[in-house]
Amino acid sequence: MLYGKYQFICRFEKETILPEYKGSTLRGVFGHALKKVICALKRQTCDTCLLKQKCLYCVIFETNQAIESKDSRIAAPPHPFVIEPPLTTQTHFSKNDTLEFQLILFGNINHQLPYFIYAFDQIGKIGIGKHIHGQQGQFVLESVSRDQLMIYSNSDQNIQIPNAFQPLVLSDVTEYPDTELNLNVIFETPLRLKFENKLNADIPFHVFVRSLLRRVSSLLNVYGQGEPDIDYRGIIKRAEQINIIHNNLKWVDWRRYSNRQDKEMLMGGIIGEITYKGHIGEYMPLIEFCSTVHIGKQTTFGLGKFKAEIHNSIVT
Repeated sequence: MLYGKYQFICRFEKETILPEYKGSTLRGVFGHALKKVICALKRQTCDTCLLKQKCLYCVIFETNQAIESKDSRIAAPPHPFVIEPPLTTQTHFSKNDTLEFQLILFGNINHQLPYFIYAFDQIGKIGIGKHIHGQQGQFVLESVSRDQLMIYSNSDQNIQIPNAFQPLVLSDVTEYPDTELNLNVIFETPLRLKFENKLNADIPFHVFVRSLLRRVSSLLNVYGQGEPDIDYRGIIKRAEQINIIHNNLKWVDWRRYSNRQDKEMLMGGIIGEITYKGHIGEYMPLIEFCSTVHIGKQTTFGLGKFKAEIHNSIVT
């Protein structure tokens, strides 16, 4: 699967107030700006639009309308992007302060990066955050880079897309020892995880593994080479034998405003860390893959970001 992770650096031109968790704000303004840039038939909804299967906005935000999954078991194709907001809880930004965030793209959507850059450049002119004296905070998109390679700079206004993209693949399970290990998982952004049709505040290892499998399966099915060859039933059954030896997870709630529904919504998720003990080796390819692409619901907001540590060595 083609994979790209891009660093955006913005510099505020005036005082700006943002929420503590900035992922939903960035995702919301990005959707609004992209539709304004891309949409050809301004008065139509995506589900009735004749252009939906060719429209970049529809592919990115109304993915289930534009892309048909190769596997009928996948309820809806995953969105081809994740916005990773800064983990800082800073809410007040002064003029000339900077805001950095990461944009992750999957599959051929990487070749459409200029549209993402242009949309965020337009967001800076439109404004973001709470109104101060009747105006939202404006910023300049200073630069976009990948792996320290400059792609866009405000100084020259040129975009240079790298020719090569790093593929994201499942590593070989034989690279990991088949012995009893301790695995510490740290959820850095809230995880919204449904099991048995309800959101859970606890994460038994087999529930964690089910989420990993769903994410890997759906992404590779839609944006990669197809369904990976995994013994789903067996790997879940063995996951039920993995024990929790330390649990420091907690549920957090926050509010976000939905432009689409025109109302404030209460969101919640799990943060903190949990330690599992057992034969972890066969699960490490899934864990490494998903620590890069996030898991759970609302990953486009940056939710479900985690890292994993084994024997005090960070493996993600």
